[in-house]
Amino acid sequence: MSLLASTAEQDLLRKSTADYAAARLAPLVARVRREGAPARPWDWVEPAFHEGAALGLTKLLVPADHGGLGGSCVDAAIILEELGAVDVGMAGDYFALTATMPLLLQRAGATGELAQFLMAPAMVLAGAQSEPNVAGSELMLGGMDPAAGPKLAAIRDADGWILNGAKSAFITNAGVADNYLIIARTDAHKPPIEGLSLFWVPATTPGLSIGEKTGLIGWPLTHHAELRFDDARLPSGALLGQEGGAAMLFAMVPEMPVCLAACFVGLARAAHDYARRYAMERQSMGMPIARHQAVALKLAEMAMNVQRARLMVREAASLCASDPMHAAMLAAPMAKVQAVDSAIANAQLCVEVMGGYGVASEYEAGRFLNDAWVGWACDFTRDVLMLGIAAAQERGG
Repeated sequence: MSLLASTAEQDLLRKSTADYAAARLAPLVARVRREGAPARPWDWVEPAFHEGAALGLTKLLVPADHGGLGGSCVDAAIILEELGAVDVGMAGDYFALTATMPLLLQRAGATGELAQFLMAPAMVLAGAQSEPNVAGSELMLGGMDPAAGPKLAAIRDADGWILNGAKSAFITNAGVADNYLIIARTDAHKPPIEGLSLFWVPATTPGLSIGEKTGLIGWPLTHHAELRFDDARLPSGALLGQEGGAAMLFAMVPEMPVCLAACFVGLARAAHDYARRYAMERQSMGMPIARHQAVALKLAEMAMNVQRARLMVREAASLCASDPMHAAMLAAPMAKVQAVDSAIANAQLCVEVMGGYGVASEYEAGRFLNDAWVGWACDFTRDVLMLGIAAAQERGG
């Protein structure tokens, strides 16, 4: 059976998502082009996000008995490609992240009040790993050195935990999230694989504050900012899973990078479709420029890039169910690298196909390029992911 074969239900899901994205997200993208990026994008996005959440787009991976749709990672990859084709930033930050982070609750065995969040109505979630003075690569490649990895401290006391420290200016959804999943150091004398723990932190927690919004070269409708913790007190039940188990817990959720990768498949596809439409309409020497070999070769390469990325993402999505360890160690990082590479390549080729119009601000090619390059660094840089892939292969992955 082909990796790209879909069921009737998936086809319906794809169409309903594409219709939603065209009706509710595309106008926001057009508004940015007319008016410029807003100071607080969430004010524009919030109504559209909640409409998408009402359709189940953020609860797709939540089990049906917890109020979700009980869908698979393949289902999620299908809908996130459609969202990413309209705006990769909104797709990745608001939808992909919010849809996958409940899996951390589920696989950590959350009970009681935390488990109830799986059944909560639409909410925006955020995860916080990186820190201002700690390289993101230390979380993945820090080895057994206790000096490596995040430093934000979580100290246990009689009533629970006290957090002190900061997370970097690139924390996704910072300032608009309802709840944060925070990686903190519970033992400074152990390496990251043993000394980091994961905490559920409501946005209303006293002692938690948000820095100024970070400007990115793309993704104008998203929020990223620093988080600061100043004696932020959490109850004992805020710890997710086992103390010291954050690294292993994230390894149990390969759906997170796979779903982000699916958003970039959408961007790669959008850049190809946009360039192809332009090339079919633009005339040169009495014919559409798509008929000139120099342009036709670029369009063919773009189509191949989309197909290559889509196949890798679908394979990784399938492995999330059948072989989650292989998905986490190899297939998911490979899919993320390939999808972002394809998006960057297609965005650049789109600029080239369009010639002078490719660098004109009223056209989309420049937006595609800026948005695609953001992906190079988010959720670990390309180089760090490649080193992780190489290390997994050495271990026999």
